Amino acid sequence: MEFLFLALLLMVPLVYFIITVSQVQNGSFAVVGAADQAAKVYSAAEYDAAGDAEVAVATTLADYGYRPVDAQMEISCAPSDCRAAGSAVTVTVRLRIALPFVPFSGAQGITATNVSAASTQMMGRFR
Repeated sequence: MEFLFLALLLMVPLVYFIITVSQVQNGSFAVVGAADQAAKVYSAAEYDAAGDAEVAVATTLADYGYRPVDAQMEISCAPSDCRAAGSAVTVTVRLRIALPFVPFSGAQGITATNVSAASTQMMGRFR
């Protein structure tokens, strides 16, 4: 009986830890994909496509099971003119990872961690 009690006492936190780590890894994959797709969408468009980049981020995060309200996207350019030929466009996506099985965690509640990723695309030379 003691063995069952101790096994249960040790296994429940271990399983919760494994689930939390897998959520963080899933979030890391999500922000890498979201930043990459948003940078590609922004650099391929013939106009200022910040809205299209946000849609790409939201779609990618939804594919991984995250809500867009938990993420932030930032676009920066070097030089400052994003539409200039040869400029580098960097999209950074930040995501709050909620603790699993905690009902009040989320945008304002308890989070496991924050993950972020950035992707840079070059604007075409001949625009």
